[in-house]
Amino acid sequence: MLYRTTFFLTLLFTLFQSACKEVPPIVKKKPNVVFILVDDLGLVDLGVTGSSYYETPHINGLAKQGMIFTQGYAASRVCSPSRASIMTGKFTARHGITDWIGAKSGEAWREHNRHDKLLPAAYVHSLPKDDISLAEAMKDGGYATFFSGKWHLGSEGSYPEDHGFDSNVGGWDKGSPIGGYFSPWENPKLENRNDGENLSMRLAQETASFIKKNTEVPFFAFLSFYAVHGPIQTTRAKWQKYRDKANASDIADKGYQMERVLPIRVVQDNPIYAGLVESMDEAVGLVLNTLVEAGIDDNTIVIFTSDNGGVASGDAFSTSNLPLRGGKGYQWEGGIREPYFIRVPWLRSKGIENDYPVTGADFYPTILDLVGLDPLPDQHVDGISLKPVLEGKKMTVKRPLYWHYPHYGNQGGEPSSILQEAGWKLIHYWEDDHDELYQLATDVEERNDLAEAYPEMKIAMRQKLMEWLTQVGANLPEKDLDYDAEKAAQRSRDMVEKKWPSLEKQRLDFLSTDFEPNADWWGSKVTKD
Repeated sequence: MLYRTTFFLTLLFTLFQSACKEVPPIVKKKPNVVFILVDDLGLVDLGVTGSSYYETPHINGLAKQGMIFTQGYAASRVCSPSRASIMTGKFTARHGITDWIGAKSGEAWREHNRHDKLLPAAYVHSLPKDDISLAEAMKDGGYATFFSGKWHLGSEGSYPEDHGFDSNVGGWDKGSPIGGYFSPWENPKLENRNDGENLSMRLAQETASFIKKNTEVPFFAFLSFYAVHGPIQTTRAKWQKYRDKANASDIADKGYQMERVLPIRVVQDNPIYAGLVESMDEAVGLVLNTLVEAGIDDNTIVIFTSDNGGVASGDAFSTSNLPLRGGKGYQWEGGIREPYFIRVPWLRSKGIENDYPVTGADFYPTILDLVGLDPLPDQHVDGISLKPVLEGKKMTVKRPLYWHYPHYGNQGGEPSSILQEAGWKLIHYWEDDHDELYQLATDVEERNDLAEAYPEMKIAMRQKLMEWLTQVGANLPEKDLDYDAEKAAQRSRDMVEKKWPSLEKQRLDFLSTDFEPNADWWGSKVTKD
């Protein structure tokens, strides 16, 4: 009896001691990060940002779960420079990749038979090894790192696996989907499994597979779609859905207007592009659903953005960016303002719109800050952490944003550099050294040039821009001494008299009931829609 009493007293004392001790909190692993980068997606190519034609329910839902930055900018009007800025936290003139890698510069530009006044500047052709990439910083911080999709930041020796990614599925030197959006494609980093397999969904499946295998460790997954880059392709079913949708409305008599150099699309009624956008959205949905099914949705930061504006001129003439002027390749807002969403599940920023101007260079320090890794201020020198904004604080940092594109593009944009600060935007043109000045708050369409009305503002901003370009050692274009004005004028006439009418005809062909690109719809017939 004494033994039994002693035993129970000892047991009670032990339980009391345990109860009095502070119970350690449940320790979660570091937050995961999923970064979704779409190629050539315009600001208004989503339902959540204004499109009534394209259907993007999964991305709409993601945006409403996070913060929507209404003045979110890509670091460049074309792909490689923007991607390099995401990876380095630097503006393009500083890291030196100022054009898409593979574009001709200097005297080689004449091979395009373009007859332009300038020879485009030289540029860096691969992600600099001296930079600590975002992936390397995450890997050093204990993260498993994964890349899937378009890379376009250098040839062999400068692939994702050479810049901090443990795994690379589909990333190589090419910037477009070689072989198309349906298997068999031509990509040494992505094997063909089933004929007709959709490229966007395959990349999402690879990302989902990585996520499922790494639920117990912190991971950084970068899903970089080839979509919605040209050549644009879709299935017959999706084409018919969007053709019928366009025909159910009053189809505009004209789908294009003439911009300075090329015709530019001014309506969203391209059923092929619409189908491509929807397929990409479905792929995003697969990844988001995987996070939920794996039970890690509440501990995963999701970022969604694009690398430049929608293609309204040149390439596939895919979409309209109105009310923004221009599109991919252009110096106006249509070329650089993007969807820019950040979802942090534990922060109260669901569906909140914020108009603080942000850029692709900000992702690097923001991610480090959100996951608790030390900043690398000597690396991400042009980016700032957006964590305070995401926490609901007012951002007091006033900083200039710079863009530098000393090149001619395929889409009609002109060699120019940009300074945006305090709502004002100055564009300096290198052909003739003139400037345009816009006040974006009242003129987001950039139709009212205020350079003559505010000469002091123009001069001050131009001086600041030039000083910064000198400071970072920016390369500049040179005059082409072989420039032929008459040949240039003939090319301009051809754009109006030949190219424009052919585009209008093509637009109506896409919307006709008997449109058929080829017998198997780009190889998609052997797979599900």
